[in-house]
Amino acid sequence: MSDAPTLVSSAHFDYIAERTAGDDAFLADLKQAARDAGIPPIWVNAAQLSFMQVLLKLVGAREVLEVGTLAGSTAIGLARALPEGGRVRTVELEPKHASFAEDWVARSDVAERVQVIRGAGQDVLPALPDGELDALFLDADKAGYVDYVEQGRRLLRPGGLLMVDNAFAFGQLFDDTPTDREAGAVRAFNDRMASQAHGDDAPFQAIIVPLGDGMWVGVRR
Repeated sequence: MSDAPTLVSSAHFDYIAERTAGDDAFLADLKQAARDAGIPPIWVNAAQLSFMQVLLKLVGAREVLEVGTLAGSTAIGLARALPEGGRVRTVELEPKHASFAEDWVARSDVAERVQVIRGAGQDVLPALPDGELDALFLDADKAGYVDYVEQGRRLLRPGGLLMVDNAFAFGQLFDDTPTDREAGAVRAFNDRMASQAHGDDAPFQAIIVPLGDGMWVGVRR
């Protein structure tokens, strides 16, 4: 056994994808309809969603909040991992995306478990009660991540699950001159998150998991 890690390549990601259940027909149709509607295809992939579903089941999640709905595919996938009576509330600022997601959620097998909340995360999260969440997933504006995680400290119960997408800055984390305007915000957030995830008095124990575009996974201490 060596301390040296295995270098992960695109071939490893392909290997994982080939051994993970892909999107079912409903989610495949949803994503194609989203593309046709001009919604950016930047949702989490099937392998990452499967991993998130496993995590939700491990923590026994019933109350989940997602910030950044996009087309609604992730909210539907997360809701499928919850027990009877579980709920995913998903926050979306863009009206077009919210309307699309509401339509497809209504057609889904978990329509009663998903609620689309229209508005900005900065407005919605402060209005929620302390400690009511079992899990929080952030996949919205990267500049807002610091504030969202600060709210997560209050909203998540002890042992609650935190997941934050795009830790690899859309593949531009190490670029000297990234073209994505949010790459700098991701780098700053990663440094801030790391400072909050080490030590006995840190609010979270967390690590970046190299799935999809990289995802912070942590638990509320």
